[in-house]
Amino acid sequence: MFQLIAPQGASSNWTAERWEVENHRATQRALAGEEGQARKALTRLARGVLRRYSSSFFMVTRFLPPAKRAQVELIYAAVRYPDEVVDTFALSPGQKRLLLSGWRQSFMRALASGSMLEALRQGLPAILAGFAQVVRETAIPPRHYHAFVDAMEADIEPRRYATLADLTENYIYGSAIVVGYFLAHVYGASAPAEFPRVMEVSRRLGIALQLTNFLRDVVEDRGRGRLYLPQDVLRAEGLFEPDLVSPRGREATGRVLARLGEVARMDYAFARDHLRAFAPDSQPAIKACIEVYGLLNEQVSTASALHRRQSVSAYRKFLSLPASKYWRLPLAYLGAI
Repeated sequence: MFQLIAPQGASSNWTAERWEVENHRATQRALAGEEGQARKALTRLARGVLRRYSSSFFMVTRFLPPAKRAQVELIYAAVRYPDEVVDTFALSPGQKRLLLSGWRQSFMRALASGSMLEALRQGLPAILAGFAQVVRETAIPPRHYHAFVDAMEADIEPRRYATLADLTENYIYGSAIVVGYFLAHVYGASAPAEFPRVMEVSRRLGIALQLTNFLRDVVEDRGRGRLYLPQDVLRAEGLFEPDLVSPRGREATGRVLARLGEVARMDYAFARDHLRAFAPDSQPAIKACIEVYGLLNEQVSTASALHRRQSVSAYRKFLSLPASKYWRLPLAYLGAI
């Protein structure tokens, strides 16, 4: 469950067959030209994945410069696919594990390739051919992607987590923090000495985004047999699991959401306070991300969020974005950027 993706329902998801079709199309386009054309074809695929699955993140990434935006899109696609394998593919647990194992091996092979075209000529997935190039260009440690795949494998047969520290160390680290690290290497620092602070901000923002996602998806996760709310926080309210039925239970569950929402709120505030650690050309997009998901966090931190799945209205998102760059949005949705 990657924090920035959260599909809006089964109808928005691609089937395994659709992923294969899109992979084939992108590969054919890429192989028809030189490396530059290959990059355009793979970025086009990744952009379509991002636009399909996350309107909020698609919107905020429009405020990145083109080269960084393309790298972020390729990262997004590389984390989207394994998450879909676990969440929506009609496969047995064993089949999902086998598919993720093959995906991990393909990543290693793509990383060892010298270029996107070389990876594609080996028959490797288009998404990984593009992502591996981003890893090479930005010096992302490959161990971070392995940690992400580990977290996706953990969701095949999920367990419960005793404390927030347990949840953070054994799930959020792989599902969200390392994704923040991917992005940190793309966003860059305002000065070389600031990069450690960039990584810390990325860690805290990753935790915040994942907690917000957990709070929004309590009902949906329960239907999948998952529970990401720490056991000690539930027990403090006299619960063993979220109570979505009784009025008293819903109130207690609401207090659990509020407590975890406050943790996320403090991390959003930390990220906002340290925004200048990032490269100036990345700051507008990061600020927009903090503001949009901070609004969502407010909405999901109450018992009323249990009635229906929450989302931030397009109007409120628009007001959270940098006014000087509003012109980018119509062009983005027309496919120009």
